[in-house]
Amino acid sequence: MDRTRVIIADDESLIRMDLREMLLNLDYLVVGEVGDGRSAVNLARELKPDVVIMDIKMPDMDGIDAAKILTEERIAPVILLTAYSQKDLVERAKEAGVVGYMVKPFREDDLVPAIEVALARFKEFEALHKEVDDLQLALETRKLVDRAKGILMDTQGLNEAEAFRKIQKMSMNTRKPMKEVAEAIILAHQAGEE
Repeated sequence: MDRTRVIIADDESLIRMDLREMLLNLDYLVVGEVGDGRSAVNLARELKPDVVIMDIKMPDMDGIDAAKILTEERIAPVILLTAYSQKDLVERAKEAGVVGYMVKPFREDDLVPAIEVALARFKEFEALHKEVDDLQLALETRKLVDRAKGILMDTQGLNEAEAFRKIQKMSMNTRKPMKEVAEAIILAHQAGEE
């Protein structure tokens, strides 16, 4: 099985070193280490790790802002490390989509559950995003096909079933999705009206 790839972001080199050692002992693969949030975002975009573990308080861009970007871009789940358990930080972390939060000092035993839960949550989020994307595509396709059917019914005197079969047949003959065929019918109709 492939080892889980981790990026560590903390402005304290000693923390990064300790964390790297703990992760290696637990058989995780540390693929990168940085000392600020902006570098964490850039490195994660480049390396596409399985998880990013980062400190909240860092120069240039804090861990919460970096986590928000990584979450929005669906790059990797983020576990925040902090010496602070302030309510406002926890609230910001939740809003940023952070899937794990560990208060320093932490032990090696704390890492495995935090990482594994973060990976599982991220996988669930990805499945939900895919489902939403698929549903949006299906809805968009249906709207376009309905519009194209209407055009065929009006211009060629077909009934609804015949118009649908015609779009379906064109899709099979051209080996193009029905959405593309419907878009072509709509565009051709619009060009003919001009």
